[in-house]
Amino acid sequence: MTKSLLLRPFYLSGLVSVSAFSSLQALAQSDTSLPPVTVNASRDSTKLPLAATVQAEREKLAQVPGGTNLAEPQKEARLATLRDALDYQPGIVLQDFFGGTDQPRLGIRGSGIQSNPVNRGVLLLQDGLPLNEADGSFIIGMIEPRNAAFVSALRGANARSPGATMLGGELDFVSMTGADERGRVRLEGGSFGRRGAQAAVGGVGERFDSRVSISSDRYDGYRHHSDSRRDSLQANVGFQGEGGFENRTYLTWTDLAFHIPNVVPKDRIHSDPRGVMGDGNAPQDTLLNVYKRDPRRTATQLRLANRSRWGNDTLRQEVGVYWQDTDDLFNNMTSYTVTHSYTTGAQWQASGRPAGSEGALGWRTAVSWADSTMDRDLFATNPANGQEMQRFGRYNLGAQNLQALAAADWRLAPDWTLLGSMQWSHLTRDAQSRDTGTQLDQSWNFATPKVGVNWAATPSTRLWANLSRSQEAPTFWEIVSAAVAPNSPATAQAELVRLQMQRATTLELGGAGQWGAGTNALHWTAAVYRSVLADELISTTDANGIKVGTYNYRGGTRHQGVELGLSGSRRIGIGALDYRASWTYSDFRFRGGEYAGKQIAGVPRQLINAEVMLHMGAWRFGPNVRWMPVSTPTDHANTPGAEQDAYALLGLKLEWRNGPLALYAQADNVTDRRYASAYAIRNQAIAAQPGYLQGLGRSFTVGLNYQF
Repeated sequence: MTKSLLLRPFYLSGLVSVSAFSSLQALAQSDTSLPPVTVNASRDSTKLPLAATVQAEREKLAQVPGGTNLAEPQKEARLATLRDALDYQPGIVLQDFFGGTDQPRLGIRGSGIQSNPVNRGVLLLQDGLPLNEADGSFIIGMIEPRNAAFVSALRGANARSPGATMLGGELDFVSMTGADERGRVRLEGGSFGRRGAQAAVGGVGERFDSRVSISSDRYDGYRHHSDSRRDSLQANVGFQGEGGFENRTYLTWTDLAFHIPNVVPKDRIHSDPRGVMGDGNAPQDTLLNVYKRDPRRTATQLRLANRSRWGNDTLRQEVGVYWQDTDDLFNNMTSYTVTHSYTTGAQWQASGRPAGSEGALGWRTAVSWADSTMDRDLFATNPANGQEMQRFGRYNLGAQNLQALAAADWRLAPDWTLLGSMQWSHLTRDAQSRDTGTQLDQSWNFATPKVGVNWAATPSTRLWANLSRSQEAPTFWEIVSAAVAPNSPATAQAELVRLQMQRATTLELGGAGQWGAGTNALHWTAAVYRSVLADELISTTDANGIKVGTYNYRGGTRHQGVELGLSGSRRIGIGALDYRASWTYSDFRFRGGEYAGKQIAGVPRQLINAEVMLHMGAWRFGPNVRWMPVSTPTDHANTPGAEQDAYALLGLKLEWRNGPLALYAQADNVTDRRYASAYAIRNQAIAAQPGYLQGLGRSFTVGLNYQF
């Protein structure tokens, strides 16, 4: 498919944005007397085009009969990584790989935990439009949290987007607009060569607002061969037309690169926490020498998106289109995967409440379409110098999704609301070898129904229950499989793998509310879920920690867990204690088959994050902890001795805020605990095999944040 065909769906909405820019230019060049364009950060952003507010999003999430999260990254002192933005959020599991701007493993209810690096399982959105390629894959290091006004998460099958049918749900990163702030400067520096900077400027006029943000990060890395960098440009402009018409255009450019230190045997976590394979004299070091093989990833992406909305509460419609061009080079020690992809998508939504229903009945419908074309080449890696050797695979890949949604909510009684939805999807994944002509075309048609109920038990307490279906198709990272022996690159082979769709039925119970009133109120949220899965997609690595393939587990699996969050502030004599905590319990097991009764490797069984800050005037300081209280299997056979051992990491924060200026100092892992932050997943493992990623040692960060 040609690039012009891919861009065609973007042209229609692009005309609106071009018109908006042209009008703005005409205003600037006009000699007539015009109202001055002023910056006013205090202006009511609900009156700006397609500018969402935290309060409006909170009210929207309160209508969802299931587990949700609302994170406000701008309230965080340090905001460089995804962990900074999403820490202390129940149900969202983040496992650091190298600690910089690389590829942390993101997991929600176990979806996508098998992918290494993480590249599926959750629908990532930016301003309500998908960031994923049409095959469901994504590069998580592309996300720039400093540009997000808030992050909205709908866990599991509670997702509302027409394209979100996977068990992991959706995460929406909502961009800051010109009304959020006039400008901002962030600077930070820290241990292991961490440097970060951001500059942003915004403005508001009578009908236009705009914002531009530029950021840059550099990190030398705690471990050898783990440096990373990311440069990003994000901009948006909004236009308010007549009759309630709104339009906003978004531009994003990201340049990401990082080296990969790879995995080591378990004993080196304690003996050499910063080392890599190649630092020792064992035969494994010679075979898997990181310095010579030079594993790394570089990716650039240009993204354009546009949204328009019009109407009123009786009938409101929204149209969004997006286009992104991505170049990705990934050397995983033994092979290069070089991908160039174009993705185009469009989404239409309509909602309303019929006149005369007095708000008791509401409806929503949506249609989404996405198309990706990818050229993927596979090369063997030269073990002597890390350069590309012979090409052993060339593929034309195409993915297309057509999905429709119909939903309704009915207020049965003043305190009871019944909600239901039905999604229909038609997905295709077509792959063809340009070398051999081998072709594998797959398509799926399926429906994902959901039904739930909300009960306002008290004015401050909401309880819910829901029953839902979810389905997830394999991505091309699973369909195109490469096999390269580290000691025999000349025998490298590639194949196309036919896989079934992963399916799940989920039952969830939960609630949210507060205990107490006023400034001392404790806010809580809790969810308990159980998902029964068929054909779960299982990806594993070989004895060297390198991915070897993906298969559908035929014996059936079960994911169940508890997600609990607490937050609040309590006045004390000298000030206030601000606190927040989350507990995510994950019990994922094989129901039958070869590993019946065993725990599925990939996610900590328990993960606790907590923070207490003493607030006195302009100062806030206190400790935090990230605690994995029990060990986690790294293989599906649950081999004794091969587990990821339990750990607790203590941190300290100090913040000072005075008007627009904020300074902070942060210490992480102050006890210098040696631990494994993540690991390669295997069917069966032993501790002596390379499979563990050392976590960061003691580190310090200082920074400033000036808003003007």
